[in-house]
Amino acid sequence: MKTELDSERDFSQQIAQTIRDAIVSGDLPVDGRLPSEADLATRFNVSRPTVREALKRLAAQNLIRTQRGATGGAFVNRLSFAQAQEHMVTTATLLLSMNAVDFETACEARFALERACLPLACTRRTPAHLAGLRAEIARQGTDGLSDEDFCASDVAFHRALVEAAGNPVLSWHMAGAVEAMQPLMNMITFTARSRAQIIARHTDLATALANSDLVAACAALDDLASYTLELGGEIRTQRHARRTSTGQ
Repeated sequence: MKTELDSERDFSQQIAQTIRDAIVSGDLPVDGRLPSEADLATRFNVSRPTVREALKRLAAQNLIRTQRGATGGAFVNRLSFAQAQEHMVTTATLLLSMNAVDFETACEARFALERACLPLACTRRTPAHLAGLRAEIARQGTDGLSDEDFCASDVAFHRALVEAAGNPVLSWHMAGAVEAMQPLMNMITFTARSRAQIIARHTDLATALANSDLVAACAALDDLASYTLELGGEIRTQRHARRTSTGQ
């Protein structure tokens, strides 16, 4: 590992990046023990608190884990797709909220990404995937279901659609689209949407997948995208009218 540090940059960040690079390159293998804090402090010529801060950065990214006891220490973590998805969702949510991405842009990206899953989902969906889709459709039609629970079911339905593609790398990439973009879109449209119309479009999607009908699946998803954009336009018009009436 490179141990020379740039005095103009944060030491703990540089140390964390150096260790991360060693993990990615395989120089530090999965489940391998990292050098001790004292050893790292000597190698980088920094204090142990600085090393400790670097290790905290790596642990926050799930790249390392710590164990206590005589055989303890810091070890290279075996990162799972589930853990990686959590980071993807967090990053996507922050990007969208901090950069004020407009509704149409988010909608365009989300449905374009989801559409890419349909060819695989039509050929690889299993009875379990179809059962998951239908379970969420049934849940969405439950009397007295809260808006929060309906939104959660909406996300779960599209997560099941993505999982039906049977590709964990694709599922990881889609995590931000489904579990970050979609909830933000739901927050905007939930007051205007018709649950019955959402359910009808979800039913069309599930039926198309059950029949392995890619053309029908694409048409159903495009119809849902158009409806979502229409809702966003209605909400924007309503907000503009309210601001105009109040002189804001």
